[in-house]
Amino acid sequence: MGRLFIEDAKGEKVLMCKGCRVDSASYDDIESKEFQGRYGRAYLFRKVVNIVIGSSEPRFLSSGFHVVNDIYCSSCMQLVGWRYEIAKEESQKYKEGMFILEKERMEKKGG
Repeated sequence: MGRLFIEDAKGEKVLMCKGCRVDSASYDDIESKEFQGRYGRAYLFRKVVNIVIGSSEPRFLSSGFHVVNDIYCSSCMQLVGWRYEIAKEESQKYKEGMFILEKERMEKKGG
């Protein structure tokens, strides 16, 4: 088995996986804090680190029909959110390629 490569999130304030405390994203990369996840509040990000992307799955979310991939912490494999792969509605296309991180699955570090 190979070595696990861990990337540091850049910035003063960082969100880390609550399960293993590995960096997941920088506060500087938050696009929106106005999202709802499976476990409550969630953040929309353009860039995240130290994740594994699951298989594509059609899902009906509060904003409409999307094709998404669940995302997992690359260190402990805890489910931490999802990635928007395809948005069917034109008004939701801006989310394609972006990531949702569940606040409940994250811990704050710094600032």
